[in-house]
Amino acid sequence: MPQMMPMEWTMLYIMFLTTFLMFNIMNYFNQSPNKKIMNKENITTNKMIWKW
Repeated sequence: MPQMMPMEWTMLYIMFLTTFLMFNIMNYFNQSPNKKIMNKENITTNKMIWKW
């Protein structure tokens, strides 16, 4: 079975790398951020005083 030429390996690497990068870039910019406005009265905190 003959080996691939080095130029073909580099082209194959470049093709997979660009596909991977484009897929990640498209997924990153495709997400829409949630725009929820939280009021102060909605936030509840549990204050615990620890006695050691």
